[in-house]
Amino acid sequence: MRPDVALAFGVAAALANLAGAAAVARSARMGLKVIELTVAFSAGFLLALSMVAAIPAALARHPATAAPIILLGYLLVHLSQHTLTPHFHFGEETHAVSAHASRAALLGLLLHTFFDGVAIASGFLMGPSLGALFFTAIFLHKLPEGVTASSLVVASGGSFGRGYAAAAMLGMATILGVLVTAEIPVLNEYGLALASGVMLYVGASNLVPEFQAKRRWAIALAFFAGAGAFLVSDIVMRRVFGA
Repeated sequence: MRPDVALAFGVAAALANLAGAAAVARSARMGLKVIELTVAFSAGFLLALSMVAAIPAALARHPATAAPIILLGYLLVHLSQHTLTPHFHFGEETHAVSAHASRAALLGLLLHTFFDGVAIASGFLMGPSLGALFFTAIFLHKLPEGVTASSLVVASGGSFGRGYAAAAMLGMATILGVLVTAEIPVLNEYGLALASGVMLYVGASNLVPEFQAKRRWAIALAFFAGAGAFLVSDIVMRRVFGA
């Protein structure tokens, strides 16, 4: 797959960060409700993608070394978002937070969004089917990412304009991840395994806890629908691209 194709998908994913920020800036309650359902749907899609496609592909490429690298990807996100960061959760921030907590959370998100780009590029290096599936999963959770970034800035006393800027930074980190994957040998070789661990963490440890305690049938159905949508998409992609 040509590098410019992966870059185009990376830019499209990055724009979803701005769409999430727009929902916060406009106080679009209906939009935020839809994004809440998107969190559940994307969690199901991400978990299915990680376990059914990404991790098996990484293990097939590097049978002896992929597993610890997948674990490393998982641990890196936990370190950046929940160990070094005093306050972090996906979705709209509704309580006041300190400027330090906001900056720390955004720095943690930057590492994650960089690997969003690595995931897209690594997927397309493996083939158009896996690349498109990675893009879909990442695009879906980019919306709540944008909400998270923008609402954190606003909750710490910043303006909506700064909220947009924070979301734009996440988008640029994703584009950077796409651009450097093919150029940095370790990412070119092991980016898929690292991204698999990151995607597993985002789905299981970031997104699922956001709706686990909410007893709404719509959210539960969105989660299972996300997993089902991946399985259907995977079958369709394999038939279309023959891989």
